[in-house]
Amino acid sequence: MNIDYLEAFNIIPRSIGSLIVLFLITKLMGKKQVSELSLFDYVIGISIGNFTAEMVMNFDYQYINGIIAISSFGIVSYLVSIITMKSIKLRRLLIGVPTVIISDGKISREALKSTKLDINDLLEQCRTMGYFDITQISYAILEVNGKMSILPKSDYQVPNLVDLNIKTEKAYLSANIIIDGKLMDENLKNTNKNEEWLKKELKKQGYSNYNNILLATLTNGNLAVFEKDHKEAKKVLE
Repeated sequence: MNIDYLEAFNIIPRSIGSLIVLFLITKLMGKKQVSELSLFDYVIGISIGNFTAEMVMNFDYQYINGIIAISSFGIVSYLVSIITMKSIKLRRLLIGVPTVIISDGKISREALKSTKLDINDLLEQCRTMGYFDITQISYAILEVNGKMSILPKSDYQVPNLVDLNIKTEKAYLSANIIIDGKLMDENLKNTNKNEEWLKKELKKQGYSNYNNILLATLTNGNLAVFEKDHKEAKKVLE
């Protein structure tokens, strides 16, 4: 079998070019496209994937054709996301609406038929959400992305801190200050701290530099340090 090495190696720049185009279009479409997909997003994603494969492997048509096709679908998806934010009717038409499968502990046969689910699919979704006994469920709603949201009956709801009358402090986001021995300058700046402060805090914990630090996080002024090798003794400052 004869191998056309020139054609084979031509796939490399086409692949890189397709990857760049796909990345840029995905950035345009937003994080929604890489999270749980609605039916419309799923169709767009499948189509773009097919166009990308054709761009890389098919040498019989112009490369620019694939770029135009991907760009067109990306722009359509972007415009639809803008339109559906402003129009409830179009959002329902293009994205869909959640469907109540279980209402007040009773399974809706009509809802199962309309969503093309059978009882085994429902039981599987419930088990995935941690409910092996369907009698514990008050409401189950099938979201537009295909995932099930479940509201358990009151007897099976997990009590929260308000129910237990327990007061807690405010929750704070944790900032990653050092990752794999490297200082994250922007993250440190966002905590209203500077490197001088950080070095003083690290010195208190026995670190003279960042080399042996796998991760350092800052939460509400509290610095937590995780070593690359926890068995290695901390370095003593001179």
